[in-house]
Amino acid sequence: MAEVAGEHETSHTVTKADLIEEVTRVTELPRKESEAVVETIFDSIIAALQGDDKIEIRGFGSFRTRQRRGRTGRNPKTGAKVEVPPKKIPFFKPSKELKDFVNSSPAAAAGSSSGARD
Repeated sequence: MAEVAGEHETSHTVTKADLIEEVTRVTELPRKESEAVVETIFDSIIAALQGDDKIEIRGFGSFRTRQRRGRTGRNPKTGAKVEVPPKKIPFFKPSKELKDFVNSSPAAAAGSSSGARD
């Protein structure tokens, strides 16, 4: 079967529950505590973005907000013009290390994960 560029046949979506399970497995913390760790990280990122702060996680990437301009849109049902107000949107920029990990083989990434530079 031919594979479409950018698609994998065995695609899997990692959920928040999967992240909690991984924290539980790696740290051997109880599930409730692992859940608190993951929730705290997400809540901290959200709070920083709400306060227009930038979050930088070395070796992973950075989160910030971008301002989207207001525009005139159209209601798809009626075709009527609608004013769309300006708004902030979250934006993630991956680090060079993350890009390299994503584009390398899984075996190579696993072997070099402890070699992060400061």
